[in-house]
Amino acid sequence: MILVPRTADRMIAARVLAALAAVWMVLVGFDAITALVEELGDVGEGEYGFAQTLVYTAYTLPRRAYTLFPTAAVIGSLLGLGALAASSELTALRAIGLSRVRICASAAVVIVGLTLLMMIVGETIGPAGEQRAQSLAMQAKSSDVASSRWSGLWAREGNIFLNARQGNVVGRGAGATIELTGVTLYEFDEEGRLGSIAQVERAVHRGGGWSLHNIRRSVLHPREVVSELIEEEHWASSLNPDVLKLGVAKPRYLRLAELRSSLDYLERNQLDQGEFVTAYWSRIFYPLGTIALCLAALPFAFGTLRSGGFGKRLFIGIVLGVGMFTAQTLAVNLAQVYHIDLRLGYALPPLLVALASWLHFRRRV
Repeated sequence: MILVPRTADRMIAARVLAALAAVWMVLVGFDAITALVEELGDVGEGEYGFAQTLVYTAYTLPRRAYTLFPTAAVIGSLLGLGALAASSELTALRAIGLSRVRICASAAVVIVGLTLLMMIVGETIGPAGEQRAQSLAMQAKSSDVASSRWSGLWAREGNIFLNARQGNVVGRGAGATIELTGVTLYEFDEEGRLGSIAQVERAVHRGGGWSLHNIRRSVLHPREVVSELIEEEHWASSLNPDVLKLGVAKPRYLRLAELRSSLDYLERNQLDQGEFVTAYWSRIFYPLGTIALCLAALPFAFGTLRSGGFGKRLFIGIVLGVGMFTAQTLAVNLAQVYHIDLRLGYALPPLLVALASWLHFRRRV
């Protein structure tokens, strides 16, 4: 049967889409199951039960799909075109006049379209779902802590109520600390009357308590209000930082606008931008890295994959995906260590991979 070019384009796109979707579902499924098993360790903490872990995991699915899409795209595109090559259908398509570039372009349309979709997900339902998941877990594990999209983080410590407009986790691992900004402390007396209001520019959890910076406190007396300015003060609070971390969105899960706002604040106050600047440029270069990696992988479908099976195609896809991730991580880390523009660290690896693949592709034409 002879296929006209547009029919062939649709057939190629359909094969690539089917393979990509299957790989994507498997990767997201395994990742979700792993996350669910980890969450089961917290079952019984407060009112956090098995039903809550299921809902929590479901809320995080859009973010997991966004994160795993580049890997699914490169493996899926290789499996889709590789299957056509193994059945000699690519040879037949070449015989009717379709060039290799045209065949790769048909597959690239699917990849580019899904990449654009994932960029929308990364700015909409991905962060929203992550926020709902963290809010659910936090409220179930502790009745004294809550989170709201519009008013921020709320927590209770005895007669003091804390509200923070924004929070960050500074550092990694065991040395990570919580830093809250735009903090307001409402203190009530034993009879439930408001006794004082303290506006705190920044609160950092250290050594079992909180270090408050740039405090403007107003103490309410029966006939007057007394205001005072304090540069720094220690608050011996027993608020659990592990629970509060659930109400603090991780930089890599924030929207671009939120990341830009956080970077502006950190720059104005001469604070370490750390993960925020990394997350910002990672989001910016997400489409470039995904599309460049997939385009670099497609030429392999015309050569060695024709004589190889499923395992060979899967192996090459995994090697390309892991190799690209490792190279970009190394480039970004080196850029941070040597104070090189992070844009170079994110752009250079995918461009080099695409160039190497193009040169290899030309040599085989």
